[in-house]
Amino acid sequence: MVTLQHVYWIGGGSGAGKSTIARRIAHSFGLHPYATDDVMTDHATRSSPTEAPRLHDFMAMDMDDRWLNRTPETMLETFHWYRGEAFPLITEDLEALPAQPPVLAEGFRLLPHLVKPLLPAPHHAVWLLPTPDFRRAAFTSRGSTWQIAGRTSNPEKALANLLARDKMFTEQLRTEARSLNLRVIDVDPALRENDLFNLVTDALGLDRLRP
Repeated sequence: MVTLQHVYWIGGGSGAGKSTIARRIAHSFGLHPYATDDVMTDHATRSSPTEAPRLHDFMAMDMDDRWLNRTPETMLETFHWYRGEAFPLITEDLEALPAQPPVLAEGFRLLPHLVKPLLPAPHHAVWLLPTPDFRRAAFTSRGSTWQIAGRTSNPEKALANLLARDKMFTEQLRTEARSLNLRVIDVDPALRENDLFNLVTDALGLDRLRP
């Protein structure tokens, strides 16, 4: 039974511009923004080792064990948020919000197979899939390229591992979303922010919300 009919969803890979576009859309259409990145620390605190074993394993690792001493494939398969741990806390947060104004949830934690059962209609969700060039440019423009990798003993290798993992995650999202007949949008360096704004607005069918 769908209980989150007032929620629109923007998922996707890291560095796809989800937060920027979500803020613009929320402001333009009077939606309540909910950024899943902003509640990660809260959700980690609220999750027990039984409820989120991968999360607690990750928290016990040092930076080299997280980003250097494992393959990108292992990083992908074991990363807690990529496996949907603590997703029930996202739905719990959303259910606590009023039905008006409608809510716009965004973040990489919104996995297609977890979101699909909550949708009143397929157009309530879209996934933004960045190319590797767009992701790298986004990290550079934010000044966050070395934010994680720079805290390891081999930043260059750690960054390569992170980028490889994120590329695989993006392709995983593509495969999963398409298998569920959910909308995806490819985001590359040639796509301007205004164009992406219009594509997402159209995908979510938000024009009908205009006053």
